[in-house]
Amino acid sequence: MQKEKIKPRILFVEDDPNLSMILQDYLELTGYEVEHAKDGELGYQLFNKRNYDLFILDVMMPKKDGFTLAKEIRSKNQSTPIIFLTAKNLKEDRIQGFQYGCDDYITKPFSTEELSLRIKAILRRCAVTKELNSKVDQIFKIGKFNFDSSNLLLISNEGERKLTRKESGLLKLLCLNKNNLLAREEALEKIWGENDYFIGRSMDVFITKLRKYLSTDPRVKITNVHGIGFKLEVIEEIPEKSA
Repeated sequence: MQKEKIKPRILFVEDDPNLSMILQDYLELTGYEVEHAKDGELGYQLFNKRNYDLFILDVMMPKKDGFTLAKEIRSKNQSTPIIFLTAKNLKEDRIQGFQYGCDDYITKPFSTEELSLRIKAILRRCAVTKELNSKVDQIFKIGKFNFDSSNLLLISNEGERKLTRKESGLLKLLCLNKNNLLAREEALEKIWGENDYFIGRSMDVFITKLRKYLSTDPRVKITNVHGIGFKLEVIEEIPEKSA
């Protein structure tokens, strides 16, 4: 007997009743299990009750906006992808969305087909990441730091720092290319799934954060090769020769 395929579970938070009904029906017809909340507070309550494979959040909502909800979700869950749906299409709004940890930012109006393709791309990318993580050694030595990418931890004698999923993914790519150039296009495609101006600006913010985290070891630095990419440079300790 063939085992029934488990449907990916989506938490959909949107205050527009007409759009909510249309999108929930569409997503359920295309093979997802969808739970809907009409405002950010109800969305946060559902988030705390169940596990989800994807969050789709409207930005402008009563009681609690989507950016605030995403920030609260990310404080407890760094890995489950987030898509923002919003009428706010200014460059600053999109950059802010990615700073709050979203994986995609879709401006209204949009087609249901476009949303479906973006959901599939994100879930496929998450599946590939999980598969790679299960096969590759996840502990990296970076100067005085030990980087446990599977547990999103940067560890030194000063303590542990919990990284976000994107911070960890970006640092892992830099480690895999240590002392060699990591092309911007490769990082954007592998971590964000696409390469455009807004996401590129978001990645620069993450690079700045990683530099700050590693700044206590002068042997470690992330250099910017303008317009081309980044390089994690680590000066290894040379053991003293015995007399």
